[in-house]
Amino acid sequence: MSTQTCPIKFHLFGGAPKHNNNLQLHCFSSSGLKSSVVRCAMKSYRLSELTKVEVDGLKARPRIDFSSIFSIVQPIVDDVRSRGDAAVIDYTERFDKVRLDDIVEHVEEIPDPELEPAIKEAFDVAYNNIHAFHVAQKTTEKSVENMPGVRCKRVTRCIGSVGLYVPGGTAVLPSTALMLSVPAQIAGCKTVVLATPPSRDGSICKEVLYCAKKAGVTHILKAGGAQAISAMAWGTISCPKVEKIFGPGNQYVTAAKMILQNSEAMISIDMPAGPSEVLVIADKHANPAHIAADLLSQAEHGPDSQVVLVIAGDGVDLEVIEKEISQQCQSLPRGEFASKALGHSFIVIARDILEAISFSNVYAPEHLIVNVVDAEKWEGFIENAGSVFLGPWTPESVGDYASGTNHVLPTYGYSRMYSGVSLDSFLKFITVQSLTEEGLRTLGPYVAKMAEVEGLEAHKRAVTLRLQDIEAKLSV
Repeated sequence: MSTQTCPIKFHLFGGAPKHNNNLQLHCFSSSGLKSSVVRCAMKSYRLSELTKVEVDGLKARPRIDFSSIFSIVQPIVDDVRSRGDAAVIDYTERFDKVRLDDIVEHVEEIPDPELEPAIKEAFDVAYNNIHAFHVAQKTTEKSVENMPGVRCKRVTRCIGSVGLYVPGGTAVLPSTALMLSVPAQIAGCKTVVLATPPSRDGSICKEVLYCAKKAGVTHILKAGGAQAISAMAWGTISCPKVEKIFGPGNQYVTAAKMILQNSEAMISIDMPAGPSEVLVIADKHANPAHIAADLLSQAEHGPDSQVVLVIAGDGVDLEVIEKEISQQCQSLPRGEFASKALGHSFIVIARDILEAISFSNVYAPEHLIVNVVDAEKWEGFIENAGSVFLGPWTPESVGDYASGTNHVLPTYGYSRMYSGVSLDSFLKFITVQSLTEEGLRTLGPYVAKMAEVEGLEAHKRAVTLRLQDIEAKLSV
């Protein structure tokens, strides 16, 4: 069993270089021999000593070279479009090392998986909470009479067919299956395709299958990566074509979504997405062990994740936090991933909570943990975040799994303009208006005048001809 040491050093602008990337994480085998070396350093900055340009620079995430990734993904997209199931089967054999005869299964035909009672109960609780939170997002249809005889309303309709991507790879994510399929179920989507990579024996993770069956998924596509996104976007003989694709994924999945939403496939996607991230605001009252655990809970997602610690005010012992990160990192099965993520993460020191939140609004994190005294009173100052976790007893993990909120969230700073997945993500909104004769007599002349100003005679005539008919009828 290997152990890992994770020395995190803190450097401030002014007295030390702005960047320090020379610290290393040494991984030792049980015999004590060094087996590998990876970078592990969290740079630190004091906000009061930074220029606006430097502060803005901190909001930049580790960059992905999508130009090279597009060149890899585009041929896969084109191949799946032309060869359909056969292409997906070939790519699944190539990337997932399993040869499938059938890539799609109808969920209703699959036997219920057997889960340990404690595991089943955990997912049942999560399902109930997620369902309760999302069903509460239903809106009541309202009709507004803007003028006498002029009535307008907005109605909702579900998106008919949706594709849900549940990643595999280094970790199975049945929680993502719940987060995506529950709101689709509530919305009433008729066709719900869940794509996830198969295991080496061609089966689907039983926990993912349990969640899929419970939440009304209709088809399971046993494929991952760009080929799965392409199959759902174009449709194949066995895989229904979908109209919107949801879910996180690696850089190839993200690239496929980006390509296909601008293609003849005519699909939309949930949001731009990048590696997972968390920003933790902590004051002197926050438990250093909790701070370290919250940072590492996102760092362990993968080496491209980013975590940020913002210290609010004085009295915080950074050396204690350093020690906690080091000790906890040693015992993590995914400690090497976490360590690499820490290598491009950083710490910001703010004068007070307001300055800390101001920086967070600039950074616009996917997850924001506010671990300070009376955290609830600062909620109104938060402008940009995918999901917020208030107080010392609200770890980000509860939102990832079972509090009820959705964990499919905008990353990479996109929380400035995107929301996380919600019930509305699976709905379309259609406006409806209806006018009486009285309504057209009142409103029509204004519409005719506006059409005249814009030089659109047919628009004007569509109103004036009706007004003439009304006047003729009234004069009889």
